[in-house]
Amino acid sequence: MTVVAEPSVHGSDTRSRAAELAELRRAAAAGPSERATEQQHARRKLTVRERLDLLFDPGTFQEVEQLRRHRAVGFGLEDRRHHTDGVVTGWGKVDGRTVFVYAHDFRIFGGSLGEAHAQKIHKVMDLAEAAGAPLVSLCDGAGARIQEGVTALAGYGGIFLRNVRASGVIPQISVILGPCAGGATYSPALTDVVFMVRDISQMYITGPDVVRAVTGETISHDELGGADVHGAVSGAAQVVCDTEEDCLSEVRYLLSLLPANNRELPPVQPSDDPPQRRTERLLDLVPADGNRPYDMRQVIEEIVDDGEHFELHSGWATNIVCSLARLDGHTVGIVANQPQSLAGVLDIHASEKAARFVQLCDAFSIPLVTLVDVPGFLPGRDQEHEGIIRHGAKLLYAYCNATVPRVSLVLRKAYGGAYIVMDSRSIGSDLCYAWPTNEIAVMGAEGAANVVFRKEIAAAPDPEAARAERVKAYKDELMHPYYAAERGLVDDVIDPAETRAVLIGALDALRRKDARLPARKHGNPPT
Repeated sequence: MTVVAEPSVHGSDTRSRAAELAELRRAAAAGPSERATEQQHARRKLTVRERLDLLFDPGTFQEVEQLRRHRAVGFGLEDRRHHTDGVVTGWGKVDGRTVFVYAHDFRIFGGSLGEAHAQKIHKVMDLAEAAGAPLVSLCDGAGARIQEGVTALAGYGGIFLRNVRASGVIPQISVILGPCAGGATYSPALTDVVFMVRDISQMYITGPDVVRAVTGETISHDELGGADVHGAVSGAAQVVCDTEEDCLSEVRYLLSLLPANNRELPPVQPSDDPPQRRTERLLDLVPADGNRPYDMRQVIEEIVDDGEHFELHSGWATNIVCSLARLDGHTVGIVANQPQSLAGVLDIHASEKAARFVQLCDAFSIPLVTLVDVPGFLPGRDQEHEGIIRHGAKLLYAYCNATVPRVSLVLRKAYGGAYIVMDSRSIGSDLCYAWPTNEIAVMGAEGAANVVFRKEIAAAPDPEAARAERVKAYKDELMHPYYAAERGLVDDVIDPAETRAVLIGALDALRRKDARLPARKHGNPPT
């Protein structure tokens, strides 16, 4: 049995009462016992207070309802009434800006959620929304507190309701720092960005024991729902880190790129990187031959301030890159095909990944830069049967619905429907540019010649020579680098060495863009 000290009712002078309060606060901050802390460290996990120290600027965290305790009885709960009830709530400063937080304390009831625990979370979520400040959740809990029954489940409902209500209003960031199972997983799924840490984070609807009982399959916690699984297979985690320290540092960096709410612009961070800096390296970095791969991340690093960008979903749907970065100190969202992976085609996962990123940027007034080098959509039975039409439409819908400044740049290939979807002029991009290596067309010259001149090629004495001749004719007529510019489909063909300066100039011109959607309750996006 765990005995929790009760406050003394003796002593009436102010000093003794203040001392009593100080002792209560000290005990609440220390946690249930030294042994519980040792066990947390033995799991290679930090305590909740150690995590908060890493997240917030020193000395800025202010806790609310530290002395809250549950009122449940039965199953021995009446003898285990720890202060905080297993969750620490409050706010602090990150780089001088207010951020609200709730953080599970695994040492108390395994961080499980009961009625009082849930009410604390509801309160801090309401405060964050009312204050117009980001909300970070540090998740390290064993799910609903079984001893409290259905009231625990109702507590999750209140969290989900607030997640949805705050969606697109304030940034919501979930950091998984231990188990997150059952209904608890839906809150991270409803937030903007999910962080996980290798070896200590797990997230799943049903754990290994249930899986074994139902299916007979034996699987470990990490194999079922570890950080690498969600970072590379399911796509449920946007950022995977090696340590808690690295993870919370990355959370701070992400917050520095985001506004406090949807009524503000992201913070501007002046850079010593000149806006007019020429990007000569791009001339050698990107091969003119459209069949040769290159790393789009290196292109991004050459263009953005100080070569720094924050990539989301770096291990999932790797044929497209989604990154936050700065151009001339202003936050931008970058969507770019990745020729190193599947030649940069769009498929189901890439479309979903990019669509959600576009929606995130649009919700928080982050301009979009789209770097295009796409040969089309991935063909095949699996893609068609699993719904490439509706999944690809998600990205189309997201771009068409976005009202932030939108600038696109075609580096090399831009073929077919994938060209349209990648923020082309026809779906509302404000400014479209292209390099002189661009090939904007319905399809590649070889495929087009085989379709358009099929009969002529088949009837020719030398079909291969005839095909080569028709391919060249198609390229010369419809795929030369100025074809789209001559028809107003791109605003300018630019020297790759001027890319940074051109993008910064375009975004500066669009800074006060005011685009409004028709009045409606909400749209009905593809699912």
